[in-house]
Amino acid sequence: MLDYDFHVITDIDQLEIAPEDGVNVTGMYIEGCKWDEDRCCLEESDPKILFVKCPPVWFKPCKPEEFTKGNFYDCPIYKTSVRKGVLMTTGHSTNFVLLLRMPTKLDPNHWVKRGTAILLGLDD
Repeated sequence: MLDYDFHVITDIDQLEIAPEDGVNVTGMYIEGCKWDEDRCCLEESDPKILFVKCPPVWFKPCKPEEFTKGNFYDCPIYKTSVRKGVLMTTGHSTNFVLLLRMPTKLDPNHWVKRGTAILLGLDD
């Protein structure tokens, strides 16, 4: 019955206090695009930049019908940049973590074609 809704944290002071429900997650990286702090959405990458730091995200447990409305890209989170792993009985790779709903002004399929993903760690 519960799932996670996601809220990008724009006010760094919010990180000082733990949320009542859920958890604030920092230290992730975005591959295939960048985060536009002014527009609070995904944006095209700068030339020759492969990875950027992902903004802090609040993983908020709630019912799916209570999710924030808007245009979102279901961005996959992977443990490493190698997007493969052993297939589990759930049908997901052992490298796959979950889908994170990221705000976007563009059609979500745009980011699918770009191969946009969030990584928990970089190779170097």
